[in-house]
Amino acid sequence: MKKIFGYRSEKGESPLDSSISLGRDRGHRRTSFQPGYHTRDRDLTKIHKAASVGNVAKVQLVLLLRKNGLNDKDKKNRTALHLACANGHSEVVALLLEKKCQLNLGDSENKTALMKAIECQEEECEALLLEHGADPNVTDVNGNTALHYAVFCQNVSLAAKLLSYNANIEARNEDDLTPLLLGISERKQQMVEFLVKKEADIHAVDKMKRLKKKRSTKMLLMRGD
Repeated sequence: MKKIFGYRSEKGESPLDSSISLGRDRGHRRTSFQPGYHTRDRDLTKIHKAASVGNVAKVQLVLLLRKNGLNDKDKKNRTALHLACANGHSEVVALLLEKKCQLNLGDSENKTALMKAIECQEEECEALLLEHGADPNVTDVNGNTALHYAVFCQNVSLAAKLLSYNANIEARNEDDLTPLLLGISERKQQMVEFLVKKEADIHAVDKMKRLKKKRSTKMLLMRGD
């Protein structure tokens, strides 16, 4: 798996915002996984800034003074909940949940706060969100669910928690990959073994093999081989 690490040091950006863009061209859409968020102070409102650094008191004050709304979005459609989850600030997450924030709003890639918690492997934030009713089956712009993200991160604990809250183990993204097929495609052996034990449909593997064979044959015909 090719990994592209990009660390941005522009003034005003959080040091926790290093990102990873993962994926490779297999003849289908590239899937983007980007733990953390690039943030710049000038792009954030008061509540976003406070949430991103875990300042619970400041978040409370901003809401009390109505400087920002609970579900306000920044320029990239991120809510305070997105930023708190991405940075692992569970106390801020708990406060926002107590205030009845919306749980399933998507950012510019339609990633929910739950997806960001999983991308960044923040288990406490994931648990809080699920306990308060976050939907594990919302899809991002590429059709990935939270379980697809857990598989890509190869985090069995995160995946197990999702399944305990009725995550769809057979959900297919826009590349027609279930979490199991994604695990096989990305060589996530531990996750593949876990999903098989959880009775993921192993027959889906045959479909993937037939699809690859069909694509290979088509390419040969186009080349005239």
